[in-house]
Amino acid sequence: MSLLLRLALPVFWLGLLVGVSFLATPVKFQAPSLELPVALDVGRVTFALFNCVEWVLVLLSILAALISGFPRGWSLLLGLLAFLLALQTFWLLPELNERIRVIITGEMPPASRHHMFYALLEMVKFLTLLGMFIMSALRFSSLPRR
Repeated sequence: MSLLLRLALPVFWLGLLVGVSFLATPVKFQAPSLELPVALDVGRVTFALFNCVEWVLVLLSILAALISGFPRGWSLLLGLLAFLLALQTFWLLPELNERIRVIITGEMPPASRHHMFYALLEMVKFLTLLGMFIMSALRFSSLPRR
């Protein structure tokens, strides 16, 4: 059962990541009737909630690994995910939220690479989750069947 969780959690997380970061977020900026400050505010709220969900998924993944034993490669990838999430939580999201606050007040903040770095971390999380899924799928497929 715990191996099944180690298989399911990365797939579920991948689906959320793709849906939030790579689908819904870029599409909302293509809606001509949605003004930029509103779109940014919706994104701020969306990513705050998504960040909380990701921390729950980290904790569930740790629990699944504890129950089934810590496979070295899987655990390293999980540690990488937690590190990336911590960077986003404690550095990037606050920086981006401040930029959003400035834009909502009608000002334009100076150019920044924070958004590009956040997107890069989302890609690294995607690849990391894919690696965790592949490792678990290979392990799951090698189990003897009854």
